Amino acid sequence: MLSSKGEDFRAFWTERHLCTLTTIRPDGTPHVVPVGVTLDVETATARVITSRASHKVRQILAAGSAPVAVCQVDGRRWSTLEGRAVVRDEPEVVQDAERRYAERYRTPRPNPERVVIEIAVTRVLGTV
Repeated sequence: MLSSKGEDFRAFWTERHLCTLTTIRPDGTPHVVPVGVTLDVETATARVITSRASHKVRQILAAGSAPVAVCQVDGRRWSTLEGRAVVRDEPEVVQDAERRYAERYRTPRPNPERVVIEIAVTRVLGTV
């Protein structure tokens, strides 16, 4: 699905941009937080590394699988990825996500409570 989006799309998701992650609270209101996101275009999987105790992780765990959106903006260029999120904590999954994060942003600080929010992308919006 994403591999047909073209090189501009792929480049936009590898450039260093702060993103937002939107989850839905139990009362139906949006919870929007800044995050770093990596995207595997080939598997249509977006990843966010975070702490196990974070509000976003608790919301996703409570739902089992939750609808989410990640978005990034750079001037007039923007892209939103929508999909279903799950929380992964297997050491190899966390290490892979940390490696991907380091390629796009910087080496993440040590965090023994780190987990990965893994998003199966189902819809793409944007201008790139």
